[in-house]
Amino acid sequence: MTTPILIVLIGFIIFLGHYLAQLFERTKIPDVVGLLLVGILLGPIFHLINPIAFGQAGRVFSNVVLVFILFESGLEVRFDQLQASLRGTVSLTTLNFVVTTLVVAIMGQLFAGLDFLSSVILGSILGGTSSAVVTTLTRSVNILPQTSTTLVMESALSDVFTLAVPIALISVYTGSSFSVSTLFTQILASLFVAILTGAVSGYFWSVLLNRVPTLLKTHFSTPAFVFILYGLVEMLDFSGPIAVLFFSITLGNVALLKPRKRNWYLPQPTEHVELTSKEKDFFAEIVFLLRTFFFVYVGMSIVLDNWSLIGLGVTITVLLLLFRIPVVLATTAPTTPQFDMAFMSVMIPKGLGAAVLATLPSQRGLPTGPAIQTITFAVIMATTVLCTVLFFLVEKRYMQGFYALFFGKNRPVDASSVGQP
Repeated sequence: MTTPILIVLIGFIIFLGHYLAQLFERTKIPDVVGLLLVGILLGPIFHLINPIAFGQAGRVFSNVVLVFILFESGLEVRFDQLQASLRGTVSLTTLNFVVTTLVVAIMGQLFAGLDFLSSVILGSILGGTSSAVVTTLTRSVNILPQTSTTLVMESALSDVFTLAVPIALISVYTGSSFSVSTLFTQILASLFVAILTGAVSGYFWSVLLNRVPTLLKTHFSTPAFVFILYGLVEMLDFSGPIAVLFFSITLGNVALLKPRKRNWYLPQPTEHVELTSKEKDFFAEIVFLLRTFFFVYVGMSIVLDNWSLIGLGVTITVLLLLFRIPVVLATTAPTTPQFDMAFMSVMIPKGLGAAVLATLPSQRGLPTGPAIQTITFAVIMATTVLCTVLFFLVEKRYMQGFYALFFGKNRPVDASSVGQP
């Protein structure tokens, strides 16, 4: 593809993204599906663009998208929402990861001919959720703030599991040293260090903004610092997404952290750090452009080389949606509305992070690597499409009767009925 045609295609995708976004506002038909289909047509169907040609730039692009989305989302989270959802988030993330790993591992052994360790590697790769998809859909539906916070936090926290566990298991497969205690220590350290680094960085960045007012006059000074924070935390083998999320949460709540008495050892932050309406519109447009190309890129990255394994990936997706129901039921508070729980039950999309991890087994020489990669890409595509379609059905209340069978007893119907007699 020549450079002029590629530039024309970029402009076309931007216009298409705006059209699909407006279509979503009118009809609630998710724009993600259309963007994925465009990517599939450009990549695996007509082979106009090969995502391999992007090389490392593709992974960098996906990380940039993730940083912007998490940063913008965290600014809207309040400490009371975080406190109310934290316990549910940890239990939801952990139980969903365990159940997903077990279901996928069983299916991989029974129908893909994978050995036990390879099937568990596949399950652990698929144990998380995509922050880009979850955050995009969560913003466009009327649910409780703590429900929204729980889902965004789950998508970020699950990265800790989906990064540490598969890499550790691949090390076992290739004969490297491994111990269970080391794995759990690594997970806890990654989580603790990322949260602490993000929170402390958010507090002291607010202090710096207060003492260097010229930083507030630029649109990109804070995102630039966020990129540095993300990169440094990742270089130390901790969770960059968690650090970014807690950085932005701290920055958005910094007025609550101001000490009552001035201490010489604790600098004072600004009274309130908030983006202006012009800045919010500016960042919203950047996030829109990035997520538009992100979903097209995911569609281009889908591998269609083994239809039996692709069919298995779709079957796994259906099973994961069914098993998500008891997971949500077991980890949510009794006062959570039916609609919120139905929405949580369809939020299992897998993202580009899973796609990147799926390439590791082949790179490390595992004989089951190609099968793991094909199944993973099929699940990414199937979960993204089915989740967005089910989101449309749930949002329109077409699935209310089905989910009421599981969530209907002694629960409010939706967010508007919470607290009413």
